[in-house]
Amino acid sequence: MTEFSRRRMFGIAGTGVAIVGAGAAGAGIDRAMSGQSAHAATDIVPFHGANQAGIVTPAQEHLHFASLNVTTTDRAKLVSLLKEWTDAARRMTGGHEVGTTGAVSGSLAAPPDDTGEALELPASSLTLTVGFGPSLFDDRFGLAGKRPAALAELPSFPKDNLDPARSGGDLCIQACANDPQVAVHAVRNLVRLGFGTTEVRWSQLGFGRSSSTSVSQTTPRNLFGFKDGTNNLKAEDPAALNDQVWVAPEDDQAWLAGGSYLVARRIRMHIETWDRTSLDEQQKVIGRTKGSGAPLGQSAEFDQVDLHVHGEGGELAIADDAHIRLASAESLNGAKILRRGYNFVDGSDGLGHLEAGLFFICFNRDPRKQYIPMQRALSAHDAMMEYVEHTGSALFAVPPGVSETGYWGDSLFG
Repeated sequence: MTEFSRRRMFGIAGTGVAIVGAGAAGAGIDRAMSGQSAHAATDIVPFHGANQAGIVTPAQEHLHFASLNVTTTDRAKLVSLLKEWTDAARRMTGGHEVGTTGAVSGSLAAPPDDTGEALELPASSLTLTVGFGPSLFDDRFGLAGKRPAALAELPSFPKDNLDPARSGGDLCIQACANDPQVAVHAVRNLVRLGFGTTEVRWSQLGFGRSSSTSVSQTTPRNLFGFKDGTNNLKAEDPAALNDQVWVAPEDDQAWLAGGSYLVARRIRMHIETWDRTSLDEQQKVIGRTKGSGAPLGQSAEFDQVDLHVHGEGGELAIADDAHIRLASAESLNGAKILRRGYNFVDGSDGLGHLEAGLFFICFNRDPRKQYIPMQRALSAHDAMMEYVEHTGSALFAVPPGVSETGYWGDSLFG
């Protein structure tokens, strides 16, 4: 049996946009699907391109995100690992096993090249995205002079309750797929390849995308029950992406041109408190109706948000402390971000409450001008802060895409 026949590859290999369907809710449930959902779960997202996949790619249903520390001080070993990772990512995103012998065809006396839990599973629109944290640009690898000015640790925001064990990192891996086991397999195998060079600092599983990155997708709901990310940037608006997401050559360091900045924030949602809040208050906190998702004062989800319309009593329909007002481009001098977050439930907090929330991910061209001003406004004035708590935080520079002969970060290390 050849390495390519062990794991069947379905879908259309050349399509640039994956059609997102209903992914499996857990690794152990029946994955039998039909019609459009079956097609969606077997798509292959092209790995090569000017920008990394997993940013404007239509958001998949599942996430495994990992932050890693680099444990070596040998630059050559780090570069070698990035090359190994890139080769493995090419294979896994194409629906193949890692290595030349995969999970079952190698020597019985040696560990397999691939861990095997994704055998017989399709590619499931898997994307892998890698980023570099501020701490990578210290004196270990001669990169200090190549650190972009925007790549600095995020400042402390009001009401932050950050856990250092859930924050920071030298490197990050974002794996998104329509099958959770495919995403976990991808991160597991990259981590395995990094033994002796990297170690996991923290990781996060996510389910149920909390925003849409394509006009082909419907708007999902978060764990507060509201439609989330209605006004998100979309893949079909290249002018806005060039303005708000992709780093330009003249911005700072030339090696990052075509890349972006990834902000990751683990946001605990106090859902028990929220669930005891009246519907009217919930809608005022968000600034939208819970059912249709329409902005208050409007009638449909995609109606233009009007921050100046007044209600019957003469008060603003969207309050001064409403979430959508404070996060709007109008309130932030035109700044926008590309959101790509996921819901999570991580068991109990030990006090009888679910440890649940939003693993917030966004991409932006310059966090100093986009994410940081937005979060400062939200953390200081947003009525939603009564119901949420930021417990983890990280920032990474995401290098540009990879050519067929290149590797992740070759513009930085080459």
